[in-house]
Amino acid sequence: MIGHKLLKLWSSGRSRWRLHEGITRCGKACYSSCNPKVCIVGSGPAGFYTAQHIIKARQDVEVDIYERLPVPFGLVRFGVAPDHPEVKNVINTFTQTAKHSRCSFYGNVNVGKDVSIDELQQAYHAVVLSYGAEGNRSIGVPGEGLAGVYSAKDFVGWYNGLPNCRELSPDLSCETAVILGQGNVALDVARILLSPIDSLKKTDITQPALEALAQSQVRRVLIVGRRGPMQIACTIKELREMVNLPGTRPEMVATDFEGVAEALKDVPRPRKRLTELMLKTALEKPGEKEQERRNKASRIWGFRFFRSPIEVLADPNHNKIAGIRLAVNKLEGSGEGAQAVLTGEEEDVPCGLVVSSIGYKSLSIDPSVPFDSRKAIVPNIMGRVQQAAVNPSFLVGLYCSGWLKTGPTGVIATTMNNSFDTARSLMEDMDSGTLDLSAAKPGSQSISALLEKRGVKPVTFSDWEKIDNVEMMRGEASGKPREKLLKVEEMLQVART
Repeated sequence: MIGHKLLKLWSSGRSRWRLHEGITRCGKACYSSCNPKVCIVGSGPAGFYTAQHIIKARQDVEVDIYERLPVPFGLVRFGVAPDHPEVKNVINTFTQTAKHSRCSFYGNVNVGKDVSIDELQQAYHAVVLSYGAEGNRSIGVPGEGLAGVYSAKDFVGWYNGLPNCRELSPDLSCETAVILGQGNVALDVARILLSPIDSLKKTDITQPALEALAQSQVRRVLIVGRRGPMQIACTIKELREMVNLPGTRPEMVATDFEGVAEALKDVPRPRKRLTELMLKTALEKPGEKEQERRNKASRIWGFRFFRSPIEVLADPNHNKIAGIRLAVNKLEGSGEGAQAVLTGEEEDVPCGLVVSSIGYKSLSIDPSVPFDSRKAIVPNIMGRVQQAAVNPSFLVGLYCSGWLKTGPTGVIATTMNNSFDTARSLMEDMDSGTLDLSAAKPGSQSISALLEKRGVKPVTFSDWEKIDNVEMMRGEASGKPREKLLKVEEMLQVART
């Protein structure tokens, strides 16, 4: 007769009781449970949405989420602009997932360094890679290494409290800043540079960034794109925020919009509305109230279209940036598929700050996982990892979701759908028998033992809640929603008290 016993499992700082079979169907001793075990690497939107779908789809699957930092939520915490608190509300959903009885969070675990993918695969029935895009796409022009040139990822990380961007200290003593790229992140950076400091004081922007922005001399921000108004990558919400930003006025080049109004009749509605707002802002005479607002403005922003960077120009001492040289382009083709072609003309724009917002880039964290370095993604079909981009065979039990799967595109809702697709692929493989669930796997039980041996102490979700409480208390003292801890050491110290 098979005996049963109750095991008291400690996970995410909560005790959980699970009914445990002393012997599996095959007669071997069981681990913490005989349930299918899935491991997710990365606790940003992709990781949490994948976990959420898996937990809802099957009532027996246990999900463990591993995260390099002691704190969860990835780009929701470190990427979403401080003045967009409504976008961060998704954290409430992720928290529900993390607190589910079949989900556990292990922060402060650097997969690829503290534990290998191969070790995770031995411990789990399936491994999902959802660790996002930590790298920067290079501008690829002379002078990009000069002081005063930053990637948007690092600049955003600086004002949002990403630990490895804490010491960025950008020089904001110049009058003109140039942002390369015209997506939502580019507009976030422009808006933060030009926002009234009193409005930023009410957000969760970091204190060092707030102090630097209070002293900032930046009065003009140019947002540069290689193609035209019809190809701009931002959404209407972000554009409207720029148009209505207190204390600022737009400065556009009328000739950039030639022929745009005529081309509008054939474009989809979202693109049409976005372009109409741009045309109105750039070309229409404002009403009396708006004109009065613009006359009082002390700061300027504007798009510069049909321009590509060809060199960052140094000051006479070659120590820091003095300007940027732009190639003037023309478009061949129309709509989304239009290509920017060089005209041979160039222009120099004096500036003391360049922020490159031309895209994030995923990196390989483990040589055992196939990686397409040209596309900067893990080759996959519907989230199932392929042997290589040209090899259609799959690595059974290995999946990817989020930007690692698709490249850095779309908003949080896009990532949600892409993660649900990966979770569906994984569920199909469980149901079809492609994933062998007959053998019990140890899951976190064996990984925890490995980490302990290697001197790595994971942070549980209840440990994160201690950090969360401290940050909110600190924020409350200064009238902010939270004041983030900026050092990993500080986070760990709070987590372990």
